[in-house]
Amino acid sequence: MAEQRIRLVIAGREYPLEAESPEMEQLMRLAAEDVNSMLKKFDEQFPTTPFEDRLMFAAVREAAGKLLSQRNMRRLADEADSLRRDLDAYLDGEEK
Repeated sequence: MAEQRIRLVIAGREYPLEAESPEMEQLMRLAAEDVNSMLKKFDEQFPTTPFEDRLMFAAVREAAGKLLSQRNMRRLADEADSLRRDLDAYLDGEEK
């Protein structure tokens, strides 16, 4: 599939990017909105802090959110595996 060229505005600057699919384009646009919202809050909370530092705050917050999501996904996968083993054990017991 051909990549779609898009332009995102983050912190008042325009960035030309490519999205691999319509779904990725939508996610990238939502991410840009989220980053802009975060930067606005950091601008209000830390008005004298340099822009690069506020941008770093946003990057760290997003990375921490990603790590939390990955941890939660692993936990849910482990729970699903445990339930699958319990179900298999139960069904094995019923067959006998």
